[in-house]
Amino acid sequence: MSEGSVVHATRKWVEDVVVGYNLCPFAKRELVRDRVRFVVSEAGNEDSLLQVLQTELLRLDDEPETETTLLIHPHVMQDFADYNEFLDAADGLLTYLDMEGVYQIASFHPDYQFADTEPDAAENYTNRSPFPMLHLLREASLEAAIDSHPDVDGIPRRNIELMNKLGAEKMRTVLTDCLKVSPVTGE
Repeated sequence: MSEGSVVHATRKWVEDVVVGYNLCPFAKRELVRDRVRFVVSEAGNEDSLLQVLQTELLRLDDEPETETTLLIHPHVMQDFADYNEFLDAADGLLTYLDMEGVYQIASFHPDYQFADTEPDAAENYTNRSPFPMLHLLREASLEAAIDSHPDVDGIPRRNIELMNKLGAEKMRTVLTDCLKVSPVTGE
């Protein structure tokens, strides 16, 4: 799949799932303002991905006009267990770069599975994406958004309820449909 197709499928997922189902009430504003950076990494191993992650974190530091980055890595960490273990290395990089508390890394993966859930549980779709990716967030912006939200603690519960209501089969179809979209025609 081309880089353009990967970005297009990911953007469609953000628009249709994350914003469309209001899984993250803070996402639409930055998407509309075009302050979300979509980056496709060609990394083929963990070390290369850590290098790309470092580059993107430093870029966020240099580009305050970019609010958040979705670092999409379709060629590495396809296995969710490997991906989940890699998150410790990603957080370790934040510590190494002295960026803990400045940035936060959220995780999304096609096979995302919360602890104590079955692999096919609908609630896992709150964090399932077309490709493995790391979402780089500015802590200060996240804290401001949280402070202005009337019920931030209720977001996960509402998301789980919505996913369970829609069902795993429906969400599997929605995710698959994101991958079918042509970046040229939008169909």
